[in-house]
Amino acid sequence: MCAHVLVAEDDIRQATVIRRYLEREGHTALVVHDGRAAIDEARRRPPDLLVLDVMMPVVDGLDVCRILRGESSGLPVLMLTARATEEDLLLGLDLGADDYMTKPYSPRELMARIRTLLRRSRRTGGAAVPDDRRPTDPVLRAGALSVDPVRHTVHLGGRQVECTPGEFEVLAVMAAEPERVFTRRQLLTRTRGSDRFITERSIDVHILNLRKKLEADPKQPVLLLTVFGVGYKMADGPGFHPEADPRAY
Repeated sequence: MCAHVLVAEDDIRQATVIRRYLEREGHTALVVHDGRAAIDEARRRPPDLLVLDVMMPVVDGLDVCRILRGESSGLPVLMLTARATEEDLLLGLDLGADDYMTKPYSPRELMARIRTLLRRSRRTGGAAVPDDRRPTDPVLRAGALSVDPVRHTVHLGGRQVECTPGEFEVLAVMAAEPERVFTRRQLLTRTRGSDRFITERSIDVHILNLRKKLEADPKQPVLLLTVFGVGYKMADGPGFHPEADPRAY
C-alpha cells in the first residue's frame, strides 16, 4: 500500500524522522516547512495523505487544512501539534482533519495512524467508511438522502454534498439504520474503533458540520435529530423535497 505523503512540518529534525519512517514503509514523502509551500505542493501534486503541523510559518496548519479541505473533501489529513487541549482537537476536526496527534509522539504510533488512514481512505477511493461495510453494499437511503459507500458520494434531493472522510463515516453509519438512536460512544466506536485519543465530543462536531451541509435550517434539523440525553438519530421521513430551492441549503 505505497502512497505519496506530503509532510508539512517546520521542525527540520522531526520532518526528517517522519520522512525516514515513511520511506521505510515504502511510501514516497515530500517535505515542506511552511504552510504556503504545503498548499502549493498539494495543488501541484495531490498527495494520498497530508501530515500537517499546526504551528507553521507563513500560513499556519489550521488555515492550510481549511483551504485544502475546501478544495478536496477526500484528502486524509493528520494533524500534529503541541497543543493538547480538547478544544484544540475539536477545532482541528471542525476544520476537516481526520486524525490528531499531540507532541511529543512515538514515530511508530504515527506510522500506525497513517496506515489506518490510508487503509480507510483507499477502501472507497478517497474516504473512509465503517469497517463492517462491504464494497458490494447498496446505496443507503433515508428520505431524500442517499449515501453510496462504494463511490463515496452523498446526494440530497439530487444535489451532491461534499463531506470530509470523518463526516462521511458518521453519515454512513446512521444512514444504514435510519431511526435508530446512536449514542456518541456507539458512533465513535463504529467509525474510529477504540482510538483513545478521539473524544465523544468529536461526534458533536461532525453532526454540527453535517447539519450545516444537509439541513435547510441547521438550528432546527429535520434529518439529523438530537435525542436528548441519549445521542443522535437519522430521520427516515421525506426530509427535503428534490424540488426544494437549493439556495435554502
